[in-house]
Formats: sequence, structure tokens, C-alpha cells
Amino acid sequence: MYLVGICGHFGKNANFFDGQTVKTKTLTEELMKKLKPNNVLTLDTYGWKRNPILLLIKSCILAFKCKNIVILPAHNGVKVFSTIFTLLNKILKRKLHYVVIGGWLPNLLRENHKLKKRLHDFTGIYVETNVMFEELRKLGLWNIRLLPNFKRLSILDEKELVFSYNKPYKLCTFSRVMAEKGIEDAIDAVIAINKNFGKEIFTLDIYGQIDESYKERFEKMQKSFPGYISYKGCVDFNESVKVLKDYFALIFPTHFKTEGIPGTIIDAYSAGLPVLASQWDAASEIINHGITGFIYDFAQKSKLKELLLIISENPNMILNNKINCLRKAKKYSSETVVEEFIKYLM
Repeated sequence: MYLVGICGHFGKNANFFDGQTVKTKTLTEELMKKLKPNNVLTLDTYGWKRNPILLLIKSCILAFKCKNIVILPAHNGVKVFSTIFTLLNKILKRKLHYVVIGGWLPNLLRENHKLKKRLHDFTGIYVETNVMFEELRKLGLWNIRLLPNFKRLSILDEKELVFSYNKPYKLCTFSRVMAEKGIEDAIDAVIAINKNFGKEIFTLDIYGQIDESYKERFEKMQKSFPGYISYKGCVDFNESVKVLKDYFALIFPTHFKTEGIPGTIIDAYSAGLPVLASQWDAASEIINHGITGFIYDFAQKSKLKELLLIISENPNMILNNKINCLRKAKKYSSETVVEEFIKYLM
């Protein structure tokens, strides 16, 4: 029998750069490394809606063969997979673990009491932030455990940090490319500042997978980008530090109030890159204002512009944060976090 079975989105042979897929793959690889591959069985949920019967069969096999079942579903998947495995568990009595991605679960459970009841039957629900931990406790769930988001990255050595920058300062975004991630806030703020000064104070490079629903709008916007704004495509998750290390700062202007611990911030910290972020619910847990970056009022483009103006006149605000970012990155290393998770599987 396998010690652990993982049910999550591996993406088959396609390249996916979203947080769910990256976290699923990273957790699986770390468990295989620490527990040996013959102790870990996987179920890829990619395209499950096209063949739900096959999914049910594979779920049964996973449950029969594994002592621990770990699920990492997205919004719709949590309803389906929690139902399947709690029903199977009435007979099999396995340990069920739900590793939550992002910070949206409390809102979902407020509206779905049946789902909340099913999650009571799980051995553990692992959330990324204290904000989520407390909100789920208020909803009556007592099987909540804190498990920060994590990545397997080579954290930059302090000796490799760059402290000499000249204008224009290189900024970037490094998340899904969509309106809700505040991409247009970053673009508009940089354009406004450069126009005000009549010269290039900042440049902006945009990285990430373009959301399908946003593709047409973004491609139209690209045609009018000034020369100092560029779309740079996608970066493999294990190449992020190499790409980010030469930037001045990363902008995370999210409009999602319920972000968890965004993987992009772990990427940035690992590259010694301070973060300028919109104040989502758990922002102050992840970003120490003035120490590893700066937080501005939620989804307020004018506040982002004000912050960039201040920084342009005092770049040491950013440079003084760089070593702090590297030190905080260690908190989110897969080595540290997965070692803690394994204790719950034994």
C-alpha cells in the first residue's frame, strides 16, 4: 500500500504556470524525494469534466491503494472531490487531507453548508495564512492547520544581489495576465509617471500566462504599449530567480481580496526582489511594510502611482529591503514546509 495518494491538477503533458498546478507538482516531487516514489501515487484531474466516470474509477483506485489521500482542488473541484473521498471513506477509513490553494475557501463555505459539513470529516485542512485559519475557525472548523505556500527554488546568495541601479528602474509583474491581477493598474501607473516627468523613470516587463478571457483585450493593448512596456511571455517555475534577479522591484497590484500566499511573491523574495502590492486580506502577513516591500490601499491605482513617485526619488527604500527578502524566502522553501506536512501523514 502507498503511504500517500495525491489528487490534483498535474496538467498531463501540457505546460501550465498557474499556482494550483505548480503547487501540486512541487508537493508531489518533494514527497517523492523525501518518502521515495514507491510511497506516492498520483491522480491527475486534468480534463476530468470530459470523463467523470473515469475520474470516479481512478478516485476509487487511489482510495483503495493509499493510507493518506491529499487533494489540491480549485473552486469547483473541491465540491466534487470532497464528496467522492468522504463517501469512499465511510468504508475505507483513510486519512483525508485538503491542501488549500489561495484564500477563497472561507467565502465559499459561508454559502455552502453541505461542503462545510463534508470538510469536518477531513483529518486536516491546510491553509496558507493566519487570516484564513481564523476565518475557518469562526465557521466552526477545528481541523485547520497552517501550511504556508512554498516553492522549490534556489534562493539567491546575498553576494549575488545587485545594489547599483540607474534610471529607468526596471519593474515587472509575474503572475497570470488578467484584469483581476491589476495588470492595467501597473501599466497605467508607469505610463502616468513617465509622462509626468517627460522621460523614462520606470520600465515595466509583464510575465505570465495570459488568461484566455483576457487575451483579446491584452493583445489589443499591446499594440499601443510605449517602448518601455513589454510582454515577456511565460517562465518555467524553476527559472524564476534567474529571470527576476536583475529587476529593481516586483509589482503585485491584485484585485483579488482573498489571495493566499501568491507564488509570485515567493519567486520575488527568492531573487531578493522587494514587492509593491495592493493590500489584499493577508498582505501584511506576507509583506513586511518597509522591510520586504510596500503595501498600498487595495486596488487603488492612484496609490500605486504615489508609491512609485516616492520610490523614484528615494530608491534606497527598495535597495534596503533586498537582503530582508532573501531571508524571508527561506520561510517558503519547499524543504521547510513539506517536512512539516509529512508529520501529519505518519
